[in-house]
Amino acid sequence: MDPETLTLEDVRAEAKKKLKGICVVYKDCDGSPSNFCQGQHYGRALGLGGIGSGASFHNNWLALNKIELRMRLIGDSFEPDASFTFFGRQLTMPVMAAPVTGVNSFGGENVISEAEFNRAVVDGCNATGTLGWRGDTYTYSLDTPYGLGAIAAGRAGGVKIVKPRAQKDIIAFFHKAEQCGATAVGVDVDGCGSYMMNSHNQPVFRKTPAELRELVEATSLPMIVKGVMCAEDAIAAAEAGAAGIVVSNHGGRVLDHTPGSADVLPDITAALNGHDVMVLADGGIRTGYDVLKMLALGADAVLVGRDIVRAAVGAGSEGVRIQMECLRKDLCKAMLMTGCPTLGDIGPHVLAPDSARIPSR
Repeated sequence: MDPETLTLEDVRAEAKKKLKGICVVYKDCDGSPSNFCQGQHYGRALGLGGIGSGASFHNNWLALNKIELRMRLIGDSFEPDASFTFFGRQLTMPVMAAPVTGVNSFGGENVISEAEFNRAVVDGCNATGTLGWRGDTYTYSLDTPYGLGAIAAGRAGGVKIVKPRAQKDIIAFFHKAEQCGATAVGVDVDGCGSYMMNSHNQPVFRKTPAELRELVEATSLPMIVKGVMCAEDAIAAAEAGAAGIVVSNHGGRVLDHTPGSADVLPDITAALNGHDVMVLADGGIRTGYDVLKMLALGADAVLVGRDIVRAAVGAGSEGVRIQMECLRKDLCKAMLMTGCPTLGDIGPHVLAPDSARIPSR
């Protein structure tokens, strides 16, 4: 493929060929029960689908799809500014790559290696002026830190998220992340339900507020709690000193029959009123229009997962760059059409009446 003429459609078409038998790359990646990636998954890798019936994955898409945007077009002309400051680092947009890792878990190990996948995500995001978050899985250790290796090689920052392993192991990863030039670190508390970790003798645990506080105090970097789906957990994370939370049901991959992230986001942002905590969200985000919806519901920034996997498989770092640039352009278009010159101008007023519950944060 010619990088000069490469389009997102080209990238997705190539990913479809390479992911044959894994992902059909539907026009709408909605987690529908009829989709190829869905169906009950007993004793085998999840692929790119959701756990069990896939209801949680599907609900992420449904929660965003029911929300409509309210156009506002009369007024002065402006060029939308989507720039975002993430813990002191200036980004071109409030959109980053989610910490999807473990190509073996979605069946892609034969088309892209773990090291190649991590480099593609980090480098593609850096090329667009944003950040790649890198995660954790049973094949990762301090001796094989694929994600941290990509962050260190890229020399432009990134975020390291660690599964809720034993405290000493998480802290060791955090210290390694500091050395590798990470922008922030975190723990995905919903990883306590990780099938892949538990089935490969890598123990993961629920975390107490005291343990979260210990993690906050163990690193010089901002510490983020990912996997928050209720107000109680959001408050507990904030009171433990977390610099940020991610409202997320892990892409619908750890517990069947949860609501979509966008459905619970308003209650969580309302509960955090008065707390100095950055709120991020993921789940079902496919376009810049979805990004605007999440921001209007109270998120400060968002993470994108499955589409980044397909972009990396389809064309490596260039595929990720193209995917992220399309998200930025769509977001700017949505900001223009709803009368929002900057991110600070985005609020519940951009949502059509009765299309979603309005956040009170």
